[in-house]
Amino acid sequence: MFKNYIKIAFRNLLRNKGFSTINIAGLAVGMASAILILMWIYNEISYDKFHANRDYLYEVWNRGVFDEKLQCWNSTPKILGPTLKEEYPEIVNIARQESRWFVTKAGEKKISTQALITDPAFLSMFSFPLVQGDPRKALENVYSIVVTEKMAKKMFGTEDPMNKIITIDQDHFTVTGVLKDLPLNTDFQFEYILPWAYMKKTGADDDYWGNNSIRTFVQLVAHANAASVNEKIKNTTIKHSNGAEEQEIFLHPIGKWHLYSNFENGEIVGGRIAIVRLFGVIAAFILLIACINFMNLSTARSEKRAKEVGIRKVAGANKGLLISQFMGESVMIAFIAGLLALLFVQLSLPSFNTLLGKAFEVPYANLYFWLTFILFIVFTGMIAGSYPAFFLSSFQPVAVLKGTFKKAHAAVNPRRILVVLQFTFAIVLIVSTLMVAQQIRYAQNRDIGYNREQIVYHWVTGDLTKNFPSLKNELISSGIASSVVRATGPLTANWSDTWGIQWQGKDPNDKTDFDRFTQDQGLVKMAGLKLVEGRDMDLVQFPTDSTAMIINESAAKAMKFKNPVGQIVIDDNVAYHIIGVIKDFVLSSPYEPTKPMIIEGCKNYFFNIINMKLTDRYSTAESLQQIEKLFKKYNPHYPFEYHFVDEDHSLKFRDTQRVATLTALFAGLTVFISCLGLFGLAAYMAENRIKEIGVRKVLGASVFNIAALLSREFLVLVLIAIVIASPIAWYAVYRWLQGYSYRIGMQWWVFGLAGGMAIFVSLITVSFQAVKAALANPVKSLRTE
Repeated sequence: MFKNYIKIAFRNLLRNKGFSTINIAGLAVGMASAILILMWIYNEISYDKFHANRDYLYEVWNRGVFDEKLQCWNSTPKILGPTLKEEYPEIVNIARQESRWFVTKAGEKKISTQALITDPAFLSMFSFPLVQGDPRKALENVYSIVVTEKMAKKMFGTEDPMNKIITIDQDHFTVTGVLKDLPLNTDFQFEYILPWAYMKKTGADDDYWGNNSIRTFVQLVAHANAASVNEKIKNTTIKHSNGAEEQEIFLHPIGKWHLYSNFENGEIVGGRIAIVRLFGVIAAFILLIACINFMNLSTARSEKRAKEVGIRKVAGANKGLLISQFMGESVMIAFIAGLLALLFVQLSLPSFNTLLGKAFEVPYANLYFWLTFILFIVFTGMIAGSYPAFFLSSFQPVAVLKGTFKKAHAAVNPRRILVVLQFTFAIVLIVSTLMVAQQIRYAQNRDIGYNREQIVYHWVTGDLTKNFPSLKNELISSGIASSVVRATGPLTANWSDTWGIQWQGKDPNDKTDFDRFTQDQGLVKMAGLKLVEGRDMDLVQFPTDSTAMIINESAAKAMKFKNPVGQIVIDDNVAYHIIGVIKDFVLSSPYEPTKPMIIEGCKNYFFNIINMKLTDRYSTAESLQQIEKLFKKYNPHYPFEYHFVDEDHSLKFRDTQRVATLTALFAGLTVFISCLGLFGLAAYMAENRIKEIGVRKVLGASVFNIAALLSREFLVLVLIAIVIASPIAWYAVYRWLQGYSYRIGMQWWVFGLAGGMAIFVSLITVSFQAVKAALANPVKSLRTE
């Protein structure tokens, strides 16, 4: 019997090639889309879940009131980790993390690389296995270095890296271990590990409880109660700073680092999990829409199989047996579609990986993958075949065999509901795509408050500090750069903030958080910052500008200064005098409001960045060639590695643009699958009404009249979908926009455009079949009458 069912199923497929192709293609595209999304979702939810100690690993966070809000942040004092381990027996291991970029040298090779500076316990706390070396001893020596396989290959090629020497800032490190390359699903990013003892050696370690500058990880004893430990440790900073620091600390579990990083009023409110859920819903609906196509086309052709059902029932088949037969046919079609979907996935993976910046692969050698894939196919087949199976098996044999069986033409039937559901979801996705694109464009067009064009920056490395005056003079005198300015960080990122500054008249309870930036001189002119009053820093004309300060308008407002120029602000025991006020400019996120900001002179800070404003004398390529020659002249032992400020600014939109691109991609696929089903339904409708169309043509109906008649039913369904989708899309987009302080308003034309696109696409799809039917020769359709 099973063999007979398979034979009948294949005959049906071959007999109705057009509908079979639409059914299989729709399911395949839907399944491929779902598989790609599920691969990404699995990667996201598996972040840092591979660590053997994951149930006991936590990151220490701070929680305190600043800017009149209860805020949370994960930068901590360097002294916190050792203190926690010493005072609380529930904490068995700690590891501090300082991330830095160094130029590493081995022989003639010099490359800029990312280091993780941490405590020796890091390798036992986290499951980053060593392929060479002993994890218990690899970081014992101050000049030990543990490299990843990728880093080892960069530095030494195919040679054995163990015990080789790597030079960093004139210090020589011995390779004591080789780490397996980091997996895709971890938030840790580094190419090699240096011991924390190196921080002490270079004087970068300190025991100041107000210096929140590193990340701290802890490992609890097995079966420790995290809530109880949180209660014990929460006042550690307050206690050891004698109340000078007022923030509490708490433990954030490793399982929530990646997906739950947003806090409001001291509590987790989400993070990337919102995007994961969004695409989970998209995957489910795309698959559902593909299944709806199958349901609609199967039930639309119900009359073709009505006699088969009648004969089987008369021969003794019960309803359960028929349901099993039709469900089996659906699963078989799903298997064919599944194999085709796997081919689509394989072909699209390179582009998908490029879009996401990932390196996903289909794990063909993994048994669990094939088991999951088979379950996925069976599930899809069961969902797609459920309604047709129950619908077809419910036919009454007497009515069917007498020829009195008629198809229902109710105003509301399941097929119409399913079409409306398809287009409702498609319209919601189209609206979402348009609104995300509008939000990105809105932020990109925001006045950021400075001119980012033609500004190049380079890290301060090697001899650049010593040779900076000569380098600056040559850059300007040669006409390559109009100005050269050193700073603690780039113009596109906030690397420092403070709430501890003092000024006359400050409220003792004021906890305003200020972005902090440092320059030597000339930043206002170079970046085109807009002075409201006062002047820029100029150490040549005003040597005391090493203790000068420029503030933005938000800072002047926060400090309640009516006449800010000349006021004294104390930061880190240095008295700075305000010499200018600038308009606010965007230092960090373009989606957030600007914060109060102070720009300090160079009295108390070292510089990390050299900014250069290029002139129009040379092309950009020629300017970079000239700059490289000068950098090699004054810093011969280090590579020339430059960055453009405008490119860094563009990177701030990358994640949102990826969401927009993915949403647009899957919105397009949703519309395609929906139209594929609509095309099939229209073709079947035209086939069923071929004689009616012939009669109408004989009686004088025009091609336009007939095409309009056949298209009207589907147009009404799309209009109903627009009405249902609009409020759903409005609510979804409104909730998404609440995550941005700087955001667009809801725009009615977006909903009109989305509805218009849905109507246009559906009319094109249906009209093709309608016009084809209207143009057919009525003689052929009426010949049998």
